[in-house]
Amino acid sequence: MREIHVAELTAAVKQLCMESNRVLPLDLEQSIRESARGESNPTGQAILQDLCANMDAARELQIPICQDTGMAVIFLEIGQQVMLVGGDLQEAIHEGVRQGYTEGLLRCSVVSDPLRRVNTGDNTPAVIHTQIVPGEQVSVTVAPKGFGSENMSQLKMFTPSATRQDLIDFVADVARQAGSNPCPPMLLGVGIGGDFELCAYLAKKALCRDFSQKHPDPFYQALERDMLDAVNALGIGPQGFGGDTSALSVAIEVYPTHIAGLPVAVNVGCHVTRHKNLTI
Repeated sequence: MREIHVAELTAAVKQLCMESNRVLPLDLEQSIRESARGESNPTGQAILQDLCANMDAARELQIPICQDTGMAVIFLEIGQQVMLVGGDLQEAIHEGVRQGYTEGLLRCSVVSDPLRRVNTGDNTPAVIHTQIVPGEQVSVTVAPKGFGSENMSQLKMFTPSATRQDLIDFVADVARQAGSNPCPPMLLGVGIGGDFELCAYLAKKALCRDFSQKHPDPFYQALERDMLDAVNALGIGPQGFGGDTSALSVAIEVYPTHIAGLPVAVNVGCHVTRHKNLTI
């Protein structure tokens, strides 16, 4: 049994909150730069070049890539041979978010009650997803989620009679309705299966996948590709001004489901779909 003090998790979350808001994952950055070189629409190409300049400035000046520094979403994978000591796990995570956002001068966007709308002033509480896994390490992923894109997300409870094309059309329609609102080019996480809440979780988790990691099942690889093609055929383009690049990626996560159901969720990410991981 390995002991890990929760203060280590606080420090990790603080660091990841700041770093993830300043520098995009390398694979996403490269995809945006490649899209800027390949975009055929002059306006779209100019916008993508501006996005590249913005990434460069954020890295050089150590400032946020986007003014919406998001609600902190934390994915924890805790090894079952780990004993967490020194305090409450959730409070330690919230403290890391508090320190990261206040000391990192990141915008605090969380309100303490969804209807009374009073800002908490430190971007807490975070949304925490915890999974127990084999081993004696703790993996921490911080994925700040802006709500220009989050608000465009949808979930639909299909019946098992839904066809492959029905799912493609649904994902494309979510993107069509989103239009310019999520600051395209978009990234789309698609959750298929489970139940009502699990498919939404799968869609959010899919947005944390590296571009180089396609779905291991060729069947779903092909579905990801066809969904991406359908979205890009809409012609929304960078920031909604038209062009080839409406979306950069579609990532699918699946889970077994009930014989009577087929839940599908689409979690929309903007071009600064941020996430960063650290293992303790």
